[in-house]
Amino acid sequence: MDDIALNNPEYLWLGLAALLALAELFVPGVFLIWVAAAAALTGVLSLFIDMTVAGQLTVFGLATIAAVLGGRRWYLTHKVESENPLLNNRAAQLVGRTVTVVEAVSATSGRAKVADGVWPARGPDMEEGTVAKVISVEGGVLVLEARESPVQLENKTIS
Repeated sequence: MDDIALNNPEYLWLGLAALLALAELFVPGVFLIWVAAAAALTGVLSLFIDMTVAGQLTVFGLATIAAVLGGRRWYLTHKVESENPLLNNRAAQLVGRTVTVVEAVSATSGRAKVADGVWPARGPDMEEGTVAKVISVEGGVLVLEARESPVQLENKTIS
C-alpha cells in the first residue's frame, strides 16, 4: 500500500476525487463537488509533475479554496429558479388566503384559523366567525382584511 501511495499519488488523488463526487450525490449540499474538483486537479497535476507530499497538499489546499470561492461566485451570479419559490416560506404562502377569525381581532391582537392551525392575527376590529383575507404576514402575525362578518353570512340566501 505504501508503494502505491508513494510511487503513484495521482491514483490516490483521483480516487479521492471520485469518492468526494460520489459523496456529493448522497449528501447534497453543493460543497463536496468543489473539493472533488480540487482533488482531481491535484491528481492530474501529479500525473505530469513530480511533487512532494507537501507540494501536493499545498496544491490541493489552494485548489480547494479557489474551487469553493469560484463555485460560490457562480451560484451567486446564476440564480437557480424554482418552480415554487414559496415552498419553504409558509408565511408568504398564506398571503391572499381566506381565513376565519376564531378570537376577536383588533389592531393589536386576535387569532385566525388557517386550514387546521390557528395563527395570531391583527387588523381592523373583527368579531369571532368573520371571514377575512390575509393581506400580509409580519413577524408570524397575520395581517387581515375583513371579507364578510358572521351577520352578513347569516343573511345570505342560497339561490
